Amino acid sequence: MALFPQAVLSTAYFPPIEYFFAIASGDRVLVEQCEFYQKQSYRNRCRILSGSGPVSLSVPVVRETTLSRPVRDMKVDYGEPWLQVHRRAFDAAYNSSPFYAYYKDDIFAVLDSRPVFLFDLNTKLLLLLLSLVGLKADICFTQEYVKDYGDGDFRDTIHPKHRGVTLLQQYKKEKTYYQVFSDRFDFVPNLSVLDLLCNEGPNAISFLL
Repeated sequence: MALFPQAVLSTAYFPPIEYFFAIASGDRVLVEQCEFYQKQSYRNRCRILSGSGPVSLSVPVVRETTLSRPVRDMKVDYGEPWLQVHRRAFDAAYNSSPFYAYYKDDIFAVLDSRPVFLFDLNTKLLLLLLSLVGLKADICFTQEYVKDYGDGDFRDTIHPKHRGVTLLQQYKKEKTYYQVFSDRFDFVPNLSVLDLLCNEGPNAISFLL
C-alpha cells in the first residue's frame, strides 16, 4: 500500500534518493511546473561523491530581465562549459563503480541533446533514471500553482538546505550500500540516485521500496 495518495515534487536535476523514494511511495506523482524558479535547490543541482568528498554540480540558467519566472520557462545556459564539467565529474566519481559503464551512454545522450529548457532536461533525465532503476510511476505535471497540497507535498522539504530529517530517515528507509571511495569516507546518505544506481545497478530499486 502506498504511503502517500499523491507525491508532489519539484523538478530536479539527477534527484536525490529520497526523491525516488517519494515516487515509489506515492500512488500518483505530480511534478511542479508552475512555481517560480528557486535558486540553490535540486531544481538545477545534484550531489555526488567524488574522490575529495561530496560535491554539488549545478546547471546554469539563462539570466532573464524578469526577476521571477515560472520554472517551466527557465532556459539552460549552454554558453558555460558545464556539460564538460559534469561529464568529467561523473567519470571521475563513477568510472570504477560496478555499473556506470552500463548507464553512461544513455545518460550522456540526454545531456548531449541539449534541451532548451531546464524543465525538459530534468524531465528527460527523470524518465530515463526511472527506467534504469526499474521503477514504474504515474508522472503528471501541475497545470496551475497551488500553495499547499497537504500530506505528500515535498516541493520544499526535498531540498539541499532542508534542516529536518529526510524522508528516508522519517520512514526508516535509509540503508547503506557500497560507495566508491568508501575507503576514504564514511557512508554519505541521500546523494543523487545516480550514486545508488552506479553502485547497485539492478538492485537499486530494493533501496526505494
